[in-house]
Amino acid sequence: MHGAGNDFILVDDRALTFPVADKAFLARVGSRRTGIGCDGFILLQPSNSADLRMRFINPDGNEQGMCGNGARCLARLAFDLGAAPKEMEIETQAGGVRAEILDDQIRLVLTEPTDWRMGLDVGLDGAVDFVNTGVPHVVVRVDDLENMDVVMVGKRLREHEIFAPEGTNANFVHVEEDGTLSVRTYERGVEAETLACGTGATAAALVAARHGWIGLPAMVHCAGGYDLRIDSSKGATTLTGGAEYVFDGEIGYGNRI
Repeated sequence: MHGAGNDFILVDDRALTFPVADKAFLARVGSRRTGIGCDGFILLQPSNSADLRMRFINPDGNEQGMCGNGARCLARLAFDLGAAPKEMEIETQAGGVRAEILDDQIRLVLTEPTDWRMGLDVGLDGAVDFVNTGVPHVVVRVDDLENMDVVMVGKRLREHEIFAPEGTNANFVHVEEDGTLSVRTYERGVEAETLACGTGATAAALVAARHGWIGLPAMVHCAGGYDLRIDSSKGATTLTGGAEYVFDGEIGYGNRI
């Protein structure tokens, strides 16, 4: 499935049989040239505290606490499988999030943003801002987003000592004349630019609104050509966008792929 171009391998793992600890297997399946390819694996698992549990594993085998686009895809899958109602609670490592199926859109109520750090000096021409929207994100405002070297600068920020030891995702943001945002993201764990990042788009919109560059709700244009809608009211931050199937099938554990 993909959410705004952010693509995932989703697994119905309610039987808890997926070999999550086998990093070599994950790397083979997650490889874009020799496997299926993905920005991450998402497991649908049972939960004792919510309608379902989400586990998100990067292609390198490391687990992340949350993924906004991935959670929307998981909500769509869980509803279509009859594993969750139209309005559902999802357990994640970053805390509980709520999701609602709205025809072809899924609205996600995220955990409260934390660890705000504004105006950080990281050696770039200007200051950057940081917020955790379920996973850590640094936000950089740029004038020329198209020609930005997202991979080079993103990697520098991801590994910067100020964000150690976990590192951070890096979002490069351009404020459009119509009050919308265009965003490109370097994702930690993928270690490359991705076509979209839900929690990154959320971080970008919240930072931009705090600076007064835009108002909320805000539309964020992602690199893959899809839009995400970010809003924040009464203490709730929401991320709304589509979640689409690409294909479905089966592979056997241990298969060469």
